[in-house]
Amino acid sequence: MISGKTRAPGLRTRLLTVTVAAAAAAILPLASGGAAVAAPEKPSSITKVTDVNPREVTLSVYSKSMDKKIDVSVLVPKDRKKAAPVLYLLQGANGGIMNSGWAGQTKFKEYFTDKQVYVVSFVCGQYSYYTDWQRDDRSLGRNKWATFITEELPPLIAKQFSTTGANAVAGISMAGTSVFNLALKAPKLYRSIAAFSGCARTSDPLGQQYIKYVVEQRGKADVTNMWGPLNGPGWRENDPYINAAKLRGTKIYITSGTGIPGKHDQIDYIHDLNDAFFWSDRYVAGGFIEAVTNQCTHQMVDRLHQLKIPVTVNYRPTGTHSWGYWEDDLHTTWPKIERDLQ
Repeated sequence: MISGKTRAPGLRTRLLTVTVAAAAAAILPLASGGAAVAAPEKPSSITKVTDVNPREVTLSVYSKSMDKKIDVSVLVPKDRKKAAPVLYLLQGANGGIMNSGWAGQTKFKEYFTDKQVYVVSFVCGQYSYYTDWQRDDRSLGRNKWATFITEELPPLIAKQFSTTGANAVAGISMAGTSVFNLALKAPKLYRSIAAFSGCARTSDPLGQQYIKYVVEQRGKADVTNMWGPLNGPGWRENDPYINAAKLRGTKIYITSGTGIPGKHDQIDYIHDLNDAFFWSDRYVAGGFIEAVTNQCTHQMVDRLHQLKIPVTVNYRPTGTHSWGYWEDDLHTTWPKIERDLQ
């Protein structure tokens, strides 16, 4: 029997109405030419070029992976009319800030004045190990340095300058670990890598404690944001010692002192108390850190020998963890790298 009352719309009717309305909302923008997809992401690019002097250029580079601009210094070759290879020169733990990097502590710019090579460096990436972190960090922010250094920056350098396509990377201390992992991430990018006073082992107890000291004690960051929990798979994946077989075919140069004070650690005269603290830090902390990296260096070299992978190593009989020795290392290693890049 049919009632004289009008029935309220049922659930099926209401769902049909909502579905039709949603479909119409999706179709109408397309029909009217409106944007139905998200705006395209901004690609990595050079946003500004500044000539510092006839032999140095500063590039303002936007990194898509980190969504920020990075100032990149490029020393140009003595003859810019001829194509030249590229050397990427990486900083230590504090990223070269406060005049503490290659530019402030050495005369590397003067050294490369008569060299036919582009030398690329930047003051940034402190305590990051120049790697891709798994998570953003409250202290250090977003770190996707491996992506920036191996994927974003090289094609921009090649487009901006006349390069040969041959590349090498060198780094000190913290970056002495990074150069190995960068070569593992981009196996065909570098012909040579050079590690000065670095610790290549990352997943063993000594290596983890050293990295934890750099990232947490000095960088005030959470080390598990980098490669995940200690002893986890992320640490093994980023351990050059474990993955050393993948370095076959890359020229490898490694240097390390013993921590015993040497020619760059001599005190001629202590003027005041501040100098006393400086030299104490050089002898005690610098000596200890270099002794640790020396142990790491021996282990990595032994591993490469075990795998029958050629490596050129310079075990300095003395020397603390300090710039005078790294500048010497650059001078003695560059002629070999230069031959590799020919």
